[in-house]
Amino acid sequence: MTPSVRRLVVMPTYQEAQTITAALDAVLSSAPGVDILVVDDSSPDGTADLVRGHLAYGDEIHLLTRPGKDGLGAAYRAGFAWALNEDYHQVAQMDADLSHPASRLPALFEALADADVAVGWRYVRGGAVSNWGLHRRLLSRGGNVYVRAVLGTGVRDNTAGFKAFRREALLAIEVLASESSGYAFQIENTWRAHRRGLRIAEVPITFTDRTAGKSKMSGPIAREALSRALLWRLAELRHPEVVRTDAGSDRSLLNTR
Repeated sequence: MTPSVRRLVVMPTYQEAQTITAALDAVLSSAPGVDILVVDDSSPDGTADLVRGHLAYGDEIHLLTRPGKDGLGAAYRAGFAWALNEDYHQVAQMDADLSHPASRLPALFEALADADVAVGWRYVRGGAVSNWGLHRRLLSRGGNVYVRAVLGTGVRDNTAGFKAFRREALLAIEVLASESSGYAFQIENTWRAHRRGLRIAEVPITFTDRTAGKSKMSGPIAREALSRALLWRLAELRHPEVVRTDAGSDRSLLNTR
């Protein structure tokens, strides 16, 4: 990775005391020279204290504490605002529960040499999921088929949360003006990137379900994601003039090994 390029990983947390230290260590060892911003929603389990106590705190590791739990999308918007204000050139997002492989961060950032957005995808050749039962696999696959059909993005893993963006891409998709609060935030940004004609690279990863802590996924969060996708598409059909696409850009997906 080019040393002169300033790179940041945004990692939202709420009640991740069991995994946060291991997650920070994994990023630092896998992606030297990359900074980390933990966005903590005042976790009562002491997550923020563990971040402050890390040896790299104040150097590679930074902490943004918010007053309370306000949703994944709001946490990421706060983190991206911080990254843009601090003039980072490339920004990645990942979970703190060890489900996203930090070892693939270099591949995500390197993919930005030819793309505007790089996504760690489970559903491409070389990608996989681990520790998921049949029910979870069917829900994930079904949700992606639904979103792809409704929004017509052509993207195979619209719900992926392991992504990297060029600074210009975050501005182009107007990430700070996004609307979603839960996991719909992942879908919204992929959809916005597609509609702006940005180049999206697929980087295969193995997603491993958390083995510690508690999942934040719930029925209301899943319903928000599915309902918002339909509302976005209906809005496009009613007002096609507001769909902004750069016709001169290459919208094809780039497969990155």
